Amino acid sequence: MRMRPTMSWTPTADLPPGTTNLEPVADVLSTGGVLVLSGAGISTESGIPDYRGQGGSLSRHTPMTYQDFTASAQARRRYWARSHLGWRTFGRARPNAGHRAVAAFAQHGLLSGVITQNVDGLHQAAGTESVVELHGNLAQVVCLSCGAFSPRRELARRLEEANAGFEPVATGINPDGDADLTDEQVGDFRVLPCTVCGGILKPDVVFFGETVPPTRVEHCRKLVDEATSLLVLGSSLTVMSGLRFVRQAAQAGKPVLIINRDPTRGDRHAVTRVKLPLGTALTTVAGRLGIPVDDEATPQVRE
Repeated sequence: MRMRPTMSWTPTADLPPGTTNLEPVADVLSTGGVLVLSGAGISTESGIPDYRGQGGSLSRHTPMTYQDFTASAQARRRYWARSHLGWRTFGRARPNAGHRAVAAFAQHGLLSGVITQNVDGLHQAAGTESVVELHGNLAQVVCLSCGAFSPRRELARRLEEANAGFEPVATGINPDGDADLTDEQVGDFRVLPCTVCGGILKPDVVFFGETVPPTRVEHCRKLVDEATSLLVLGSSLTVMSGLRFVRQAAQAGKPVLIINRDPTRGDRHAVTRVKLPLGTALTTVAGRLGIPVDDEATPQVRE
């Protein structure tokens, strides 16, 4: 029997309470060497909802799993129809104050690195360099047969041509760029094959039920080893892909700090959890450290 991947987590009553005190965050950033781990919550102020927060997409939407995507042509049709529509909105999202604050911290030498669970590319668009995209990036497509990579914009153009007149109205957009559509709206949407070998195309992101490439995990583990502390931004830490780094840092005696409005699966490993909106929290910390945060992100091309 196929097991469904972990998508939800229920907080227990013994978790430490959250706080609005930002002093511990400012203190660790002031000493430098901080590794950032960001999740969907940092992109909500850019118009991309998270999975599990208040009004999160899991309340109305079950993400595509790797097992369903690879096993069913109909599942791939449903995914690509919804993702094609969602990409139009997703691709227009711009970095918010939280992304810009992280970029400012990095530019002032306070961060040892950034790991993101997001697939939206907004950290890079805000000016942060050397971001490890734990779950990949929607801007790239990979063939499951020959392994060829291609830009998402190229596939979007091909899908537009192959599905002329496909203009349904979505009821929502999700953190993975998937739009909410009914099966009737999906209709007979045409899915296109790899131009190199005719194989199955998939966005170059880690689906639920799929494993993060081992070399990427090891790179992130090394970043945790080299950091002085770990700052988690906008992640519920429900899935092990991010939680393992929190556990690693805590076991090594490195301070773990979390900014997330709701309780997280990593709270018991943290010295503090700040329950404030990320844009407000991070710009406030930047102000206390005398670090200016740009009002607008440096224009960069997002593909």
